[in-house]
Amino acid sequence: MRPVFIFLAALFGLLSHPVLAHFKLNQNVRVHHVTHSDAGLDVYLRMPLSYLLSELVGPEGQDGLPVPAPYTYNQIEDGALMHYLDQAALLSDPDRLAILAADTVDLSAIGQLQLATVMSMRLYPLGSEPGFATLSEAQDATTAGDVYPTAVGETYVGDVMLDLHISYAAGPVGTYSMSHRSNPGLPGQDETANLILDYNNGQIRTFRATGLMHDPITISGSATAAASTFVVEGIRHILEGPDHVLFVLCMIIGALNLKSLLARVTGFTLGHTVTLILGFFGIAPSGAWFIPTVELAIAVSIIYAAVMAVQPPDQEHGDLKAFAITSGIGLLHGFGFSFMLHQILRVDAPNVWQSLLAFNVGVELGQLMIVVLVWPLVLFLRKQPGRVWIGSRAAVAVCASLIAMVWVVERAEFFL
Repeated sequence: MRPVFIFLAALFGLLSHPVLAHFKLNQNVRVHHVTHSDAGLDVYLRMPLSYLLSELVGPEGQDGLPVPAPYTYNQIEDGALMHYLDQAALLSDPDRLAILAADTVDLSAIGQLQLATVMSMRLYPLGSEPGFATLSEAQDATTAGDVYPTAVGETYVGDVMLDLHISYAAGPVGTYSMSHRSNPGLPGQDETANLILDYNNGQIRTFRATGLMHDPITISGSATAAASTFVVEGIRHILEGPDHVLFVLCMIIGALNLKSLLARVTGFTLGHTVTLILGFFGIAPSGAWFIPTVELAIAVSIIYAAVMAVQPPDQEHGDLKAFAITSGIGLLHGFGFSFMLHQILRVDAPNVWQSLLAFNVGVELGQLMIVVLVWPLVLFLRKQPGRVWIGSRAAVAVCASLIAMVWVVERAEFFL
């Protein structure tokens, strides 16, 4: 029973994960469009302003407040320290802020770190920023209009997006690497979604990375290399998503044999593939209630899957029933996948189908990894005295249900 106790301890560790497994990327996304020419490379970058300024806050002064970061001012609101954009400072000297932003990006080509030249910069209040999914949108966003809309009132630093055009006079470049040096110390920064779209010789390659990108990402003209970054992200999305892990576990312990397991996994795969595509292309309700409803339904689906795992099997139509149920539940999880991915890709983004397919392949590989790890343990426990397997399966189902119940309560708060 020792492996079971170790497994259950790890399972309870899932409680330390954030309540929402999706929809966390609306303010921690960085998009890079990179064009090639005989002169070198041009990078059009969109990132949250807080990623640049958070780590530049100074020590505490005599007034008890920290020295504001450049282009900001601080004040206490309801006992909390808030950081505002100093619009007067920005409009009087925007070039310095642009240089600070450019200095956080490292681009290496031909074996050398390249010197960045700032071409233009624009700031936008969150929610009013123009499109940035295509190269033409990125070029317009970094040049059109004022540096910052003058009619906007006081704005939190965290509610501002920065668009930047940087040029690197590196000459003709095929392969290069890119990284970021900033470490803002913000919640959720390790899940930052980085998208790099490389335009070279009429080809567009889309690369994906998660985190602060302190380790350089190598960008080349290889379609396989670009797709592999989305495969990796699909795997991560499953393995680092506690709700997905719990549901797959419940599917595994509820399967009588390999055929039964295949029916469950196939149903789930088909279900989430359908709604991943539908949700990504906007064929889903757009009301503010829909995303929280999906999150709540996903938590409830785990409880249902746990109950189904310990019920006596239907000998006549058990596999068909399990296929239908997991297909339906897969529909819910697919919306979760699609909304997460839609934060960084849009329908008119280049190579959207390749990226979507590669991400889905990663999701399937992530599920397969869990199955490969857990199924042998299930087979081992089934060879033990009956009470061992029954008790182990019940313990896993109860733990999964308890964790999911916590999520149900927390996610239901949206509707109160």
